[in-house]
Amino acid sequence: MFLQPLLAKKIIAEVKKMYEREVIIVNTDGLIMASTNDERVGQFHEGALICAKEKRNVIITKEDEKRLKGVKAGLNLPVFSDRDVIAVFGLTGEPAEIQPYGELLRKMTELFIKESWHLEQSQWHERMLESFMIDWLQLKEWSPGFLEKAQLLGVDLSSRRQMILIQGYEWSPHDIKQMTHIWKSAYPSDLFIRWGNERILINHEVPKHEQRDRLLRKLLYICSFAHTANSRFAAAGAGRPVASSSLTDSYEQAEKALAVSLKRKTPIFEEDLKLDMCLTEISPGTRNEFPQRVFREALQHQELMYTIRTFFHHDLSLKQTAKDMHIHINTLRYRLSKAEQLTGLRFDCTEDIVTMYVALYFLDQDTK
Repeated sequence: MFLQPLLAKKIIAEVKKMYEREVIIVNTDGLIMASTNDERVGQFHEGALICAKEKRNVIITKEDEKRLKGVKAGLNLPVFSDRDVIAVFGLTGEPAEIQPYGELLRKMTELFIKESWHLEQSQWHERMLESFMIDWLQLKEWSPGFLEKAQLLGVDLSSRRQMILIQGYEWSPHDIKQMTHIWKSAYPSDLFIRWGNERILINHEVPKHEQRDRLLRKLLYICSFAHTANSRFAAAGAGRPVASSSLTDSYEQAEKALAVSLKRKTPIFEEDLKLDMCLTEISPGTRNEFPQRVFREALQHQELMYTIRTFFHHDLSLKQTAKDMHIHINTLRYRLSKAEQLTGLRFDCTEDIVTMYVALYFLDQDTK
């Protein structure tokens, strides 16, 4: 393991906030990587090289300044990762006076490096998972490299798989970590991947006796967690279980289910889509023209269109619609009557209700 110059500079920037004297970080070849004095960066430091090779603190005296190259009076301390020296931390000043600070700053540096290394490993693993999933969805035939990655990640390619997409907001790394822990505590063999800024992709390994209710409960829990973390509804769409070689089919189904979930504000399984599946097959030209023909002048009245949407959202319940909109039920009846006049359609006629629902569906899709 080696300390990268960029991380060394970050450490120096943190040290500056708490320590006023000159500080350097030197690599194991004796070259100064970062310093509170920019002029010293890139210079050779013979005292640090001795410190790294002998794995011990090295005191630099005024006499040493004359015989050792690139040094200043002070103290050099080896920075360890396990038992290996990965850098040297140097401070200028009287050794007896600065040693307590040096030990403290070295310990801080070792912890900082360890934390950064774990973060780097985690990010590397995330990038590898994302790259692996992209290959899985795009490759027509599995290459030796893909099979090697699958083995490295412990992915069973013989199992049935189900793709799940969750869409919410720009989650923080902490949110993703928490959500991953929640999901993998129930499904440890699943791949839980950040998929862009607003989506999460779950490659779900389907058990032999999958309990759909259990999967739905876990999806609801994840969506409620995401909503709590970001104060925004998180939608979820699940494709059908397929053979690992047909994963693209399940992914496309998950995208369709997600689009409906965003509208209905509840997790959706593609296998439950009935009317929605039929509507997706209708041509774009009809989709664009149909709402205009159905709603006519009503489209010019935003309040009226919102009322119609809310009425359908509550399954044509006058009571629930009025309650949700905070209006009197007679006001609602007046607005619906006005909508009937403008559209020429009636809410007590099944065919007219279906016509309005389909028109709203296309209108909302076009708006998105």
